[in-house]
Amino acid sequence: MSASAEPRYCYRHPDRETRLSCSECGRPICTDCTTFAPVGLRCPEHSGKVQGAARVTRTIKRATYEGHGAVVTRILIGINVAVFLAELVYGGDLYGTGNEIFFRGALYGPAVAAGDWWRLLTAAFLHAGPFHLGMNMLALWWLGAGLEARIGRGRFVLLYLVSGLAGSAGALILTPTTPTVGASGAIFGILGAALVLERQGTPIFGGSVVGLLVINLAITFAFRGSISVGGHLGGLVGGVLCTLALSRFGRGHAAYSRPGALGIGAILAIGAASVAVGLWAADRAQPALPSSNAPPAVAVRNDAAARDTRVWRGA
Repeated sequence: MSASAEPRYCYRHPDRETRLSCSECGRPICTDCTTFAPVGLRCPEHSGKVQGAARVTRTIKRATYEGHGAVVTRILIGINVAVFLAELVYGGDLYGTGNEIFFRGALYGPAVAAGDWWRLLTAAFLHAGPFHLGMNMLALWWLGAGLEARIGRGRFVLLYLVSGLAGSAGALILTPTTPTVGASGAIFGILGAALVLERQGTPIFGGSVVGLLVINLAITFAFRGSISVGGHLGGLVGGVLCTLALSRFGRGHAAYSRPGALGIGAILAIGAASVAVGLWAADRAQPALPSSNAPPAVAVRNDAAARDTRVWRGA
């Protein structure tokens, strides 16, 4: 009696066993990926339909210009803008830094060590000036809409928030006594997620995420005096780990497979680990809280050249 054939799995949905295969390339495909041709079956790449980068680009354009989708991205942008306007209303200067919201929410190691744990998250919704806010929100709109369309709202919001926490942990590791604000730690998490998805065969930004990432990292290090290197690198690592968790660390696909309890639990664990690392790094910060006599410069997380003239004047 012959041995049974080894099970095959859809090349786009690794968690789905199938007996079907493409008549052109021979790759295994599930029923959702099958197109019935006059002769044989076709995979998405050989079906004649728009696929890959062209399909993702079309999705992004539709979400951006036709007003559909990207609900979470829109909400996040709205929250960031609303917080900045609130800073101005509550006595902030043009850069939104001279007010209680900024003083109580900016990431600062000694304050976190003293019990202000919420700064690990609130700092990702604060910005030091309209230019900083505008650049980050433009990046969030361009990049976030595409990723949200691909992985869904629930996964996207989890990835965004955990990447923000990871960015705060990274900032506290490298510069614990430098007040830090900005959303680009989370935005770098989006780039990290796109990098993993591209490696899994699902390009989000036309397959150019590596070049985009290299450019942003080059800017980060070129302006490291006013940009939080730790915030960017931490967010990038957080985004990569979260996306790997969504794919159950290689056993599925981050966009197509169900993450299950293991995937969601892993993302929550990454968030908890980011908080733990941030608290540990904050405890290492020895200087006292900043005073009005010697305020430290604010390092803003920004994806472009950032101003370095703003200071945190102290609570």
